[in-house]
Amino acid sequence: MTQQNPSLARELSLLLALATLWGSSYTFIKIGVETIPPVTLIAARTLIAGGILLAILRYRGVRLPRDRATWGQFFVQAWLNSVVPFTLIAWAEQSVDAGLAVILNSATPIFTFLLTVLITRHEQVTLRKLFGVISGLTGICLVIGIESLAGLGESLTAQIAIILATICYAGAAIFSKNFKGLDPAVPAADSLISGAVILLPVSLLVDRPWELDPSAASVLALLALSAFSTALAFAIYFRLVQTLGSVGTTSQAYLRVPIGVAIGMVFLGETLSPTAWIGFVCVILGVAAMTIPQRRAAVMPARSG
Repeated sequence: MTQQNPSLARELSLLLALATLWGSSYTFIKIGVETIPPVTLIAARTLIAGGILLAILRYRGVRLPRDRATWGQFFVQAWLNSVVPFTLIAWAEQSVDAGLAVILNSATPIFTFLLTVLITRHEQVTLRKLFGVISGLTGICLVIGIESLAGLGESLTAQIAIILATICYAGAAIFSKNFKGLDPAVPAADSLISGAVILLPVSLLVDRPWELDPSAASVLALLALSAFSTALAFAIYFRLVQTLGSVGTTSQAYLRVPIGVAIGMVFLGETLSPTAWIGFVCVILGVAAMTIPQRRAAVMPARSG
């Protein structure tokens, strides 16, 4: 872990804050989709968060790219990093607990590794990484539960949707290499705005948001999700990459799991089955094995919900 800021305690506090913000996003989504349809919820989330980040970039005097090729890449990133995964998770949380969603979604580093091995083949296969993959996938199966596999019901479909969202995040992590040389906040803001451009027409056509009557709790959850768990979380994330380094910042990938589960238990009254608890431990071990490097090994920071 690198440290350029003399106040390590402050940076570690920000790391904990980041894990909390991303861990709490699943609870905000759970509350939001109670009265706001998933597509509209995510369209508003991307628009509000992207707008906040654009305002921050404007305040900092950062200029945005204007060429079509770069914006085309922003739209691809939007599909992988917000449009598809955000919407799948929001839809799934209509029937899946927030705690289970955060556990399943925490396996992004595992799927990132699998995709790099199968497609780009630039990741070296080590025994520890192999252990991480096996442990993480075992944990996912335990969280889903054998009984769900037998029922093939709505819950299983929703859990598979979260896994697909996790795979999308893995693809987004790989595709983000195309943005080297840009201020890190630029692709974050522009891909969110691109996501809003994609989702807003769908929301207007399918959900007719002007006819909706969302509860105050859902609206507040949407605002918190957009401002804190998306815009503010990104701002903290980009700071920590500079101060703690990518390796140190990666630790939020497994910090947010117990935090997200705990928030769901405290505020939503959720519980985990015994097999889900075992799966929880397996996923934590798997993600840790995949994200904690050996000395000087470089690790790509993992993304959240």
